[in-house]
Amino acid sequence: MLTLFLAPGSSSMAPHIALHELGEGFTPRLVSLKRRENRAPEFLALNPEGKVPLLVTPEGRLTEVAAILFWLARRHPTAALLPADAMGEARVISWMSFLAATIHPARRQGLEHARTIWALAEARLGDGPHALGAAYSIADIHLFRLFWRFRGGAGLAPEEFPRLTAHHECMMARPAVQRVLRDEAAMGYELPA
Repeated sequence: MLTLFLAPGSSSMAPHIALHELGEGFTPRLVSLKRRENRAPEFLALNPEGKVPLLVTPEGRLTEVAAILFWLARRHPTAALLPADAMGEARVISWMSFLAATIHPARRQGLEHARTIWALAEARLGDGPHALGAAYSIADIHLFRLFWRFRGGAGLAPEEFPRLTAHHECMMARPAVQRVLRDEAAMGYELPA
């Protein structure tokens, strides 16, 4: 059995969505960032970095969104969340690296800088509907979570990023996304500012 340590609305939302997309059984374990439960000795014993997500598997512990999503996709090849060809897989890894290294930290440098960086994602997205074009993948899950949070906090007009907005709407229609949004809202969002 898998255990996902998560904080509602945080980066752990992406593996939470993927687990539901795959129909993978798991136990959710809520970690309150507001109450600094991620700094508690019990949690630090599992993840010395003190971050979520943390996925505990029969094979060991996994941290970092990209690694967890990659492992889940590889574990369920028939779900096709990771292309079977080398170029398709490399394109997913390229998206995941871009999201983790460029998009995720951009907001810390201010809203205008973040808008500039999100414009790169807008151009990179192309005509979609997904990050890879026609194929839905783990890159879409990661992209959605980051844009969902940015969009909610930045007061964006839909026409500012039309491709990202269309991607967001496409993702919002997915049952796994709807379930995670309901579940995490019921747990309560306690994210730091």
